[in-house]
Amino acid sequence: MIGVRDASFVPHVLDEYGRQVRVAMADYLKPREPRRHLYNLVSEYPRRGGRMLRPTLCLAAARAFGADIGDAMNTAVAIELLHNAFLVHDDVEDESDTRRGRPTLNALHGSPVAVNVGDAMIFLGLRALLDNGERLGLPLAMQLLNEAEQMVRETVEGQSTELGWRRDNATHLRESDYLHMIMKKTCWYTTIFPIRAGALIGRRSRLDRDRYVRFGFFAGAAFQIQDDLLNLIGDPAKYGKEINGDIREGKRTLMLIHVLEHASSDDRSRLLELLSRPRSGRAEPDVDWIRQCMDRHGSIAYAQRIAHALAGAAQHEFDTVFADVPPSSDREFLRAVIRWVLTRT
Repeated sequence: MIGVRDASFVPHVLDEYGRQVRVAMADYLKPREPRRHLYNLVSEYPRRGGRMLRPTLCLAAARAFGADIGDAMNTAVAIELLHNAFLVHDDVEDESDTRRGRPTLNALHGSPVAVNVGDAMIFLGLRALLDNGERLGLPLAMQLLNEAEQMVRETVEGQSTELGWRRDNATHLRESDYLHMIMKKTCWYTTIFPIRAGALIGRRSRLDRDRYVRFGFFAGAAFQIQDDLLNLIGDPAKYGKEINGDIREGKRTLMLIHVLEHASSDDRSRLLELLSRPRSGRAEPDVDWIRQCMDRHGSIAYAQRIAHALAGAAQHEFDTVFADVPPSSDREFLRAVIRWVLTRT
């Protein structure tokens, strides 16, 4: 696998490491009481699949730095549990109807039950991090817990920014505002924390805390923009969520920010009026019109260019940050995953 120049092998690594994480995660998802309204539901989203990108990044980084895969498994499990908790809460906050091709927990069981299930997944993730003490020793386990605390703080702060934009109907945002928001909301828990945690486990020593932030930002931002694009142009059979759902929810994606900035006076007036409505007030023809407006003003093509530029920056940063890491299949995966995020469907 060493020296592979494309990203074709990335899904195979995700499948292999993902399978191992699911086996380990099963210990934290064992049936217990109360079942009907809590623990039976805690395993709902994990059972639906997912690409397992975040825990795989952690495992690959740990192995690239010389650790045994078992040393990083509890942390990888914690990352996946926390990720699913964020998804549950996101679906409630966004009033989403579909997740991974099936109705969301809030659609099936109501928002109060869904929020509580998300809370349970958070404490199970924390339990997995605490269990690191037995294998890695208390000092390293506490460093990982501190890293996780920062990641969660950054994530909820970023989420508050995005939610605030929608609540206040922010319409004068710039690209820099969007990038700052996704740095906190997406990059910390998708790329920065998994890779820093893996490197910390592999090196068994304190890290230069800023060493992986730039790489994680560039890679994570490219991932998020591609994810936003898939919501508009993805294959409905593969995407697993509502196509155009971000428009329906009024999310301030890079494409929406761009079209607001570049639309004609008449189009902008209509956009502002549609965005001022609650989600239920944007009917299907309204959503379709906003989507067509993005096409007319080149917003989708613009976002694709930005995503590719960020991926290029991530590859350049990778070659600097990982220059002292010996060649291995895991190191090659970490570099190839940058290209993969732009080709996934």
